[in-house]
Amino acid sequence: MKKTTFGVIVGNRGFFPDVLARQGRKNVLEVLEVNGFGSVALSMKETKYGAVETFDDAKKCAALFAAKAARIDGIIVTLPNFGDEKAVAETIKRSGLNVPILIQAEPDVRGKMTIADRRDSFCGKISVCNNLRQAGIPFTLTGSHTVSVTSAQFKKELDDFASVCRIVRGLKNVRFGAIGARTGAFNTVRYSEKLLELSGISVETIDLSEILGNVALLADNNRAVKRKLDAIGEYTPTESIPADKLLKMAKFGYVIDRWVKDTELDGTAIQCWTALEEFFGIVPCTIMSMMSEASVPSACEVDVTGLLGMYVLQLAGGTPSALLDWNNNYGGDCDKTVLFHCSNLPKSFFKSSKMDYQEIIAGFVGKENTYGTIVGRIAANKATFCRPTTDDTAGIISAYVGEGEFTNDKLDTFGGYGVMKIPNLQILCQYICKMGFEHHVAVGLIEKADAIAEALDNYMGWEVYRHQ
Repeated sequence: MKKTTFGVIVGNRGFFPDVLARQGRKNVLEVLEVNGFGSVALSMKETKYGAVETFDDAKKCAALFAAKAARIDGIIVTLPNFGDEKAVAETIKRSGLNVPILIQAEPDVRGKMTIADRRDSFCGKISVCNNLRQAGIPFTLTGSHTVSVTSAQFKKELDDFASVCRIVRGLKNVRFGAIGARTGAFNTVRYSEKLLELSGISVETIDLSEILGNVALLADNNRAVKRKLDAIGEYTPTESIPADKLLKMAKFGYVIDRWVKDTELDGTAIQCWTALEEFFGIVPCTIMSMMSEASVPSACEVDVTGLLGMYVLQLAGGTPSALLDWNNNYGGDCDKTVLFHCSNLPKSFFKSSKMDYQEIIAGFVGKENTYGTIVGRIAANKATFCRPTTDDTAGIISAYVGEGEFTNDKLDTFGGYGVMKIPNLQILCQYICKMGFEHHVAVGLIEKADAIAEALDNYMGWEVYRHQ
């Protein structure tokens, strides 16, 4: 995962002790470095203590940020004392940056409230936020109004803000690939390419026949196909799978890999039921699982907005994500549900996994045409779920996001599955149904619901429900 880099504005105000700005700059830059983040900040030679106090300071800092714009993922405004709200706002406006902004104010300490060491950052933060709001500039607040940059709480705030920045940057000019037509029976995964395009999300399409046509041109002894076949064998146990089916998967996977590379895609959504099984004789689940595990998420049933949810989760946590069905109740427990898919889940989700066949449609198209699923029980873990959708009637993108945990509750079933506990699940189900969301939900083994809600609502301008 690429290092996240922040532009740093150190606020200062002449009425307050300058030493606080000097120490505040030193502290925040050290904290960023220790936690693996990059920084862009004025030097001590460019302005007094490298802080921003005057209009001239603001112009210098803005010019620096503009020159380093390609590196900067977000801006941190740190207020070691009251700071100058106009200078902070001018810096951001003149920089031309359109990135997330975190406002941090250093707390005062009882016993250090004399003119020599009182900060008044508590008040200064309100003034900074007021000026940014007047300018129409969105910003992010820390959980506590004041928090020390050297505290454990700020470390967590910093980690979440980095996730916000990765999501916002990652959704700029993102490119997804839609392979094949939406399966006829799945009206639920309809979506608007135009609404996605308004948010900077492009969709490249290709007919499934073109993919299969390119597959047909590949010789069985093609070196690239052989490498893909070896990769499949290294990825998952395949002992029970016929050799000719594995060869088909290798060819199919190689053609998709090549298309993804040639068109510079960030993820794919693939037609499956039941064209691939009937006319090609495999399911694409293993190939999709491998892509998702390699941070190129892949969603089934041409569910492009489901893919978007997967991608958001991946950006937030830097780990693979999956697409699952909200599938079953779990007995009489109102806060537990069974999440399931055939499946194409990344193997890192499972306790253990293997390649198998797709049991649901095997009776319809024949078992011999359904080899290629990745099956197993999802390991107990904390998790975040996310589901964006395009609301064509309202002309908006909306989403819900929340957190739960996969449990070890007893369950004997097939496919890729797990029991998830979610607080107030029934309220969530009511919301999903009333708002007309899809039956799919994206899941990541992370705890990033707040960061995702902040990124999608505050910065992307989507309508977001944060489930609690």
